[in-house]
Amino acid sequence: MESTETPLTLDSLLDHVQAAPPRLGRTRLISIDGPAGSGKSTLAGRFEARAKARDLNTFVIHMDDLYDGWAGAERGFGLLRDHVLQRLSDGREGRYRRYDWNTGAYAELHVVPVTVDLLIVEGVTSCDRDADQWQSLRLWIETTNEVRLDRGIERDGEALRDHWLEWMRWERDHFATQSTRDRAQVIVDGNPDVPHDPTAELVAKSVALPHDSAAS
Repeated sequence: MESTETPLTLDSLLDHVQAAPPRLGRTRLISIDGPAGSGKSTLAGRFEARAKARDLNTFVIHMDDLYDGWAGAERGFGLLRDHVLQRLSDGREGRYRRYDWNTGAYAELHVVPVTVDLLIVEGVTSCDRDADQWQSLRLWIETTNEVRLDRGIERDGEALRDHWLEWMRWERDHFATQSTRDRAQVIVDGNPDVPHDPTAELVAKSVALPHDSAAS
């Protein structure tokens, strides 16, 4: 794994993804994992914007929409695997119901067409081992526990601090079991000091891509 402290363009990573054959039916899959509050959804949105600028038919799934509440992350990944990834791999449309955190129940149905060029999945468990066979790119993004907790409380409110602390304990053990960080192809700094254009670049702590890749 090559260490680097310089910015890496999102376009170079998309070049890498598009250069290889799709592994999920006709769809290419980018998965973005890492601890809560590290910047996964923000990074997914930036990838989506760059992909759409290439006229790629792009779909984003947030794992928060699949979890069965605070204790339901593993069930959420099972739903992703069985009802989206496996179906797309088989040439069928993917489908899932969005979990409504206010009502504590699954709500409206979302369909992922087989015609999607690029599927971006972000969230804890998105890089679990059972998805490896379908992924064109695995990213891990991280920052300090203090930054992550501050972001979480700012977003969700002080009343959910205990939920956040319990989640942080759970995900630490989950990532250790899955070796998620070690299996990532790109490790991203979620709170970098290095000057870069956040709309077009990320700051990589390490990169492990084929040597002939445009991003290597």
